[in-house]
Amino acid sequence: MDKAILDLYSDYLVSSFGATTATGLSELLDGAVSHDQITRSLAKKKAGSKEIWQIAKPYVRQVEDKSGVLIVDDSIEEKAYTDENEHICWHYDHSKDRQVKGINFISLLYHSQGVSLPIGFVLVTKTETYEDAKTGKTKRRSTVTKNEHYRQMIKQAVQNQVEFSYVLNDIWYAAVENMKFIKQELKKDFIMPLKSNRKVAVSQDAKRKGKYVGIEAVDIKSECIKPIYLEGVEFPLLLAKQIFTNEDGSIGILYLVTSDTSLTYERITTIYQKRWKVEEYHKSLKQNVSLSKSPTQTINSQTNHFFAALWGYIKLEVLKLQSKQNHFALKSKLYIQALKQAFAAWQSLKPSQLSA
Repeated sequence: MDKAILDLYSDYLVSSFGATTATGLSELLDGAVSHDQITRSLAKKKAGSKEIWQIAKPYVRQVEDKSGVLIVDDSIEEKAYTDENEHICWHYDHSKDRQVKGINFISLLYHSQGVSLPIGFVLVTKTETYEDAKTGKTKRRSTVTKNEHYRQMIKQAVQNQVEFSYVLNDIWYAAVENMKFIKQELKKDFIMPLKSNRKVAVSQDAKRKGKYVGIEAVDIKSECIKPIYLEGVEFPLLLAKQIFTNEDGSIGILYLVTSDTSLTYERITTIYQKRWKVEEYHKSLKQNVSLSKSPTQTINSQTNHFFAALWGYIKLEVLKLQSKQNHFALKSKLYIQALKQAFAAWQSLKPSQLSA
């Protein structure tokens, strides 16, 4: 990995409004860096979590404090027309309830004092092939589960001495093993939602006797908390029940649990609200730093393109802090400046007889 070229490439991803190619960057730089240099750099050893932490670290140190949270979530960047490989393959998309072809990435986001910085990431790699017993079709699968990636990234953040109080994630990472890992091994706390069919005991005595019921059967009012014991988890949790109205007018219920039994309902829901910062991160990553605009074909170049997009996101986030403008406002300013230059160039090129 040539860090200097990838730095330029990440600037190119932030600045671009169309397809991003090695040729495009070389032409933008008037040939100061050749197409071959850029292509070779993208094809070199893959950059990963270690490298993105090295870039994010100085900015994390500026904003970190005990109120910081770690947020883990995954998303898919669809690549319907790119050749399939270990990275670009079929993944189940929970938001669409179907299989989609693309890159499935897991991110570890650190949020503190209004700043959200990626400090770790994994591109889900499906290296094994197998025959589906039902369809007879050949499919791919990963040798490492998402929950294993989840635990490894959080463990690395602790080893990097990132200051935080809570781990936040969505319902898909609310596994017993993850909870026990955070609370017992890392000595940290979490807030995460549970499916309504998860089994809990409402007292130590009920737990001892194996009397578990579904969360829906627990007698708890909206905006209230209740101590419970989740099946498979030795330590007590606090259960908070949140009732909300969906965009379509329907009523939804969110069951949140936390390992910090000192929290109030208001603190639980306020802290968990920070998890939505990862949705803003996903949106900006896909729309403001050209994540989907690369025609790269090899695993190394696809990984390094993703890495450069993360680097571009970090640059926007730092500039956001300095300028007090969000990523989309900053990108809009770039567009207006680019449009002004294009308009001026056209005026100089346009034949005089075409003028009114």
